[in-house]
Amino acid sequence: MEQRKIDRINELARKAKAGELTDEEKAEQAALRAEYIAAYRESLRAQLDHTVIVTPDGKKRPLRKK
Repeated sequence: MEQRKIDRINELARKAKAGELTDEEKAEQAALRAEYIAAYRESLRAQLDHTVIVTPDGKKRPLRKK
């Protein structure tokens, strides 16, 4: 996710705390948050896909998918 989008999420969060969000901004905030969560989950999945477990006897095995 681009840094400018993350900055916009933070800007909208600050406005929400102050109670100054319009309906249009609330919709934008929800869309940006959903995009951020999707990107976070994708990153986490990629990290877990490349994680291996090393057993005490030195064998390496990948994590099982659930």
